[in-house]
Amino acid sequence: MGDTITWVGLDAHKATLQVAMLLPSRAEPVQWQVANEPTAVRRMARKIRRAAPDKIRSCYEAGVCGYTLQRQLEAAGMACEVIAPALVPVKRGDRIKTDKRDARKLATLLRAGLLTAVRPPTPAEEAARDLCRAREDVVEDLPRARHRLGKFLLRRGLGWRASTLSANEGETVGVA
Repeated sequence: MGDTITWVGLDAHKATLQVAMLLPSRAEPVQWQVANEPTAVRRMARKIRRAAPDKIRSCYEAGVCGYTLQRQLEAAGMACEVIAPALVPVKRGDRIKTDKRDARKLATLLRAGLLTAVRPPTPAEEAARDLCRAREDVVEDLPRARHRLGKFLLRRGLGWRASTLSANEGETVGVA
């Protein structure tokens, strides 16, 4: 007998994971829901490996949950692809979105070879991205904080002036 593949689609959310597993021996998918936490993900991976006869191919859409799920599944010994959400084929008029349908759709499209995987960043790359995003947030928040402080001082009859000492020392704020 040749290699048989079990196809798994995961619909990931903050609190839960909806799982759809297409077994080679069954016509209908096996579906269940688990909590999105490390111990539950490890148990889910063990359950899938016990049910799968040979190979397992799994996937979920990239989203706000990041790449934590992919890393947890890899650590549990189960390969998982992260799919580009914008490249998932959509039927015309198919506007009903439920977690069960999404998971089943991902498993079916993965089996058909119609999904495009993205390369998850390494933890170092992800840390650099987070640092850049944090810096951008601070740069955006700085003028707001200055304006708030200026308005606060103005309401109390105090003025403020900004004077630049030098390019290296930055900006100082003095109360008049």
